[in-house]
Amino acid sequence: MALLTRIRGPRDLDRLTPAQLAALAEEIRGFLVEEVSKTGGHLGPNLGVVELTIALHRVFDSPRDRILFDTGHQSYVHKLLTGRQDFSQLRMKGGLSGYPSRAESEHDVIENSHASTVLGYADGLAKANQLQGHKDRPVVAVIGDGALTGGMAWEALNNIADAKDRPLVIVVNDNERSYSPTIGGLANHLATLRTTQGYERFLSWGKDALQRTPVVGQQLFETLHGAKKGLKDFIAPQGMFEDLGIKYIGPIDGHDLTALESALTKARGFGGPVIVHCLTEKGRGYHAAENNDEDRFHAVGVIHPETGLPIKTAGKDWTSVFGEEMVALGRERKDIVGITAAMLHPVGLAPFAKAFPNRIFDVGIAEQHAAVSAAGLATNGLHPVVAVYATFLNRAFDQVLMDVALHRLGVTFVLDRAGVTGTDGASHNGMWDMSILQVVPGLRLAAPRDADQLRAQLREAVEVDDAPTVVRYSKGTVGPAVPAVGTVGGMDVLRESEPSDGGRRADVLIVSVGAMAPLCLELADLLAAQGITATVVDPRWVKPVDPALPALAAEHRVVVTVEDNGRAGGVGSAVAQALRDADVDLPLRDFGIPQQFLDHATRDQILAEIGLTAPDIARQVTALVSRLGAEAVQA
Repeated sequence: MALLTRIRGPRDLDRLTPAQLAALAEEIRGFLVEEVSKTGGHLGPNLGVVELTIALHRVFDSPRDRILFDTGHQSYVHKLLTGRQDFSQLRMKGGLSGYPSRAESEHDVIENSHASTVLGYADGLAKANQLQGHKDRPVVAVIGDGALTGGMAWEALNNIADAKDRPLVIVVNDNERSYSPTIGGLANHLATLRTTQGYERFLSWGKDALQRTPVVGQQLFETLHGAKKGLKDFIAPQGMFEDLGIKYIGPIDGHDLTALESALTKARGFGGPVIVHCLTEKGRGYHAAENNDEDRFHAVGVIHPETGLPIKTAGKDWTSVFGEEMVALGRERKDIVGITAAMLHPVGLAPFAKAFPNRIFDVGIAEQHAAVSAAGLATNGLHPVVAVYATFLNRAFDQVLMDVALHRLGVTFVLDRAGVTGTDGASHNGMWDMSILQVVPGLRLAAPRDADQLRAQLREAVEVDDAPTVVRYSKGTVGPAVPAVGTVGGMDVLRESEPSDGGRRADVLIVSVGAMAPLCLELADLLAAQGITATVVDPRWVKPVDPALPALAAEHRVVVTVEDNGRAGGVGSAVAQALRDADVDLPLRDFGIPQQFLDHATRDQILAEIGLTAPDIARQVTALVSRLGAEAVQA
């Protein structure tokens, strides 16, 4: 790492020769494989942008020139070139974030890790530069071809093209993939640009050939040159961008430093919006990634650097349970179709796609379109299952509300990675879904506690044909089955208790939401050790609140809710409202995630930090029950 250790900031790159720059690129790739294999992280995307990031920092003067990444998972090389070379705690508590972080460096302008937003940021920054008299400071937005499938990107392009004199360079990092290969009309257009002989080369050849033809040749060349736009579309159909009024440069070999620097320098000097189309290879230089057709090691856990194989083999995870059950449902019901937003493998729909290739729709990074398209499918009698990460459903809230729920359509939304996810940081914790969905009329929301319940509740969800349903579950390995010992209404009783005050009431009713069931059973044990009796129930469907819950609560002295969701407007709030509506006047304590952005760390570390553990909750509940007992004695 002789060269890399000498790079403390972008300007250190200026002193390197072309041969040294090429050697630096190889050093960086070796560093990434060695370090990310120890911690896990987004390996493939960063292996693909090594030369591109070096060229960006040689041509542009960060942080004076703002360089933005969409999405931020391709910023590891940027971190290395801006003085952050300790990857030993990458994505861990106290270590580097897996995304740009303004707390880490002045070179990190935005912390975006939800795709398709960077062009909107860039448009605003360029407008601000213009208003503040900084027209000599270009804004650079690096966006992948996958992120360009998002509608927000095209809304921004429409506005960017409106100002011909705002310096804004859009670098399209085209590796033909987001997580998996990019599909759709835009992908086809970019593929054409990749494979078609460039217009300028054709025109140069034409000029030489035609001008050797007396009289007619010169006139014909001038006619063709005057019809440049139409001919350019015929030879290299880049007109989609230039019709917007944005200059197009490319395609450029994204691993040729000389070509990259030349193209970026031209773009920098243009003085208006320019697209530089760079062709890169995801996973470049790492044999295991290059041979992984699924996602080119988009994101990896801890792996053996030589083979790329996982160091540890985890048990069955929530995602694979969902994937298996979807295939089973697909065999039983021909009306079930799957929808994914560029995440076929991460959300577990790949087996369904393999079994039923005509019944799966990948809409690109376009969650809003996924929801509305699902509404259309449901209108025509099919039952769509839309699988996304919980944090990404936020982007489609209006469509869930106005296009699915308002029309009383049977669409099932499956939310993977709900609750605290940890290492990907604030933007990827799925802590808002049960709050924002509480306000949707008619929507029904299930939170399964184990694999058996996930299978059962998914089946219950797809039986609903007159309202949206939601099934949400955690990230990672699914724990052992948590059996019910009884039922009350539609709720499962996980632990029964004996009355504690002369045969009338037990002390505490614990309402356990989803994967918090093991924690709630541990909580009941801790309370029992203090002589406090507790009943533990799993509502299964947390919206609407089960009608039997208020009467059950009335048989206890205190109600406690525990959920892996933000406390504001969550299940605890809904239960409190249901008790008030039923005139059940009891102390209620709701335990969940505080409404704050949580730093990256492991799930267990975060739960401990926010007090969402059985011992922390037991201390508070014990204090409350003791206080109520003292008040009763005084009365």
